[in-house]
Amino acid sequence: MKLIIPMAGRGTRVRPHSHVTPKPLLPVCGKSMVERIVDMFSSVLPRPISEGVFILGPDFGPEVRTALTKVCEKHNAKAQFAVQDVAKGTAHAVGCASEYLEGEGIVVFADTLFYMNPGVDLTEADVVAWVKHVADPSAYGVAVREGDRIVKLVEKPQELISTEALIGIYYVKDLRVLKNSIQYLFDHKITGVGDEYQLTDAFDLLLKENKVFKTASVTEWLDCGNIKALSETTQFILEHENHTAKIDGVKVNPPVYIGENVVVEGGEIGPHVSIESGARISGSTLSKTIVFANATVKNATLTNSMIGRNASVSDFSGRLNIGDHSEVSK
Repeated sequence: MKLIIPMAGRGTRVRPHSHVTPKPLLPVCGKSMVERIVDMFSSVLPRPISEGVFILGPDFGPEVRTALTKVCEKHNAKAQFAVQDVAKGTAHAVGCASEYLEGEGIVVFADTLFYMNPGVDLTEADVVAWVKHVADPSAYGVAVREGDRIVKLVEKPQELISTEALIGIYYVKDLRVLKNSIQYLFDHKITGVGDEYQLTDAFDLLLKENKVFKTASVTEWLDCGNIKALSETTQFILEHENHTAKIDGVKVNPPVYIGENVVVEGGEIGPHVSIESGARISGSTLSKTIVFANATVKNATLTNSMIGRNASVSDFSGRLNIGDHSEVSK
């Protein structure tokens, strides 16, 4: 089983935190988004993951490949890499990994997190599309049914034709079939929303070839697309995973995540605080705040804040969102 993970986008809506780190590698309570995705599928699929195929941006450095290789090695899987030089849509992204599109696999976009129950049924289907019912599906692709049968996939419909949003996860029994469908879009210059090559159009071609489509559902679908959503998702995971900590001389109001080699001296932490590895907090009160790796916070009162890696904050009170290597002081 392969995992095909397009992650070439720079995550502009979570800047400044994605200026240096690609969004899928941003940590959420100690694990990057992409690691959480790989861990989830490793725990729910009926067969083990053999390869992780990551579609990267052209400017991603070697440290990105090293981090993704470690994620795969944890599950005895091989890491493979492709590059999307220019963003031309979701189908184009998957098509950039054409040399790896064979055998069975899961295509999953690394910009959301999710929970699903074990024992996913992949039998008797050429494609399984994961869906979630939403009130307003206009920002998503949707699955359109006649009775119980899926008859069409439509990207970002402007009229209400279905509330079953496609959440960017697809099982494909034979990836070569998907590869051929994507190539057909390229050869005939079939573009969709945004004048880009859309993966929903590639799957829609397979529907017209009478391939068997089924749907599966997630128990939770967590957006990480912007600063507010990333903060809310972190708060959800803190509660869902029941993170807590005990620190001498510090009042801790769970849920709170404390990473490795974190030092907290005095003050009050929580609720809904995530502090990543190597950070140092002293004499501060934090709530609903994310402190990324190796940051320093001193004599501050922060709420609804994000402090970037290796950033420094001192003698500040209020709400703050600063990127890596930044410095804020009174």
